[in-house]
Amino acid sequence: MSDQVQLEEILIGSIAGMLDGLGHVAVGASSPVPGAAALLTRARSNGATRVSVLGSENHNFFTDGAKELFDCAGQGRIDAFFLGGAQIDGKANINLVSIGDPDRPKARFPGSFGSAYMYYVVPRVILFRLEHTPRTLVEAVDYISAPGVSEPGVHRPGGPHALITDRCLFSFDKSRARFTLASVHPGHTVEEIAEQTGFDYDLPEGGVPETAAPDAESLALIRGPVAQQLAEIYPSFASRVFGIDKAA
Repeated sequence: MSDQVQLEEILIGSIAGMLDGLGHVAVGASSPVPGAAALLTRARSNGATRVSVLGSENHNFFTDGAKELFDCAGQGRIDAFFLGGAQIDGKANINLVSIGDPDRPKARFPGSFGSAYMYYVVPRVILFRLEHTPRTLVEAVDYISAPGVSEPGVHRPGGPHALITDRCLFSFDKSRARFTLASVHPGHTVEEIAEQTGFDYDLPEGGVPETAAPDAESLALIRGPVAQQLAEIYPSFASRVFGIDKAA
């Protein structure tokens, strides 16, 4: 593997920075980058952070799949989780159902599953979307699978913390229901983000920094033990990104 830092490694490092210090991070199915970030967080905490990755035999404390995940979240025993969507809008609403008129949709997707529930009860939900275009990051989603914010008086301990894409990182202010462009990944520009984002957002005072690459110690962990552990869960991803064909 080349010594050049890959986009996936930048995303893993950035997400792990938002997980450091948390007690329990859960990762749903088909989420190799968030899964790797959670494993990196655990490695940097010397095991203090618990990680549960659905679909893994070695890195999963649950014995009853999603049912136990939901129970654990409802009891307040999950500190961070990840959600995505076919569409995400500027209020952090996500759409996992359909595009266009819900009665006559242009496209249908698998469905919301427990996304709204997890969005309400997990304190730090990180939105993750690898396609950053105006068709995915929209002014308003066509269908709200899970709302980003709730009306005053609604008991809601959970909600969105940030949105990370293949181009940049947004932070989210729940009190204002609005994103701020926190950093731009190497090779991309602030102007490009504006062109490719369908919703309005804020810019930080003093300019937008470039997303930092993982430091040498974290990069060694990502390419070493984290990659080996990830191969058990996501062998194709581990092979493509890290050149690992099977778990050690």
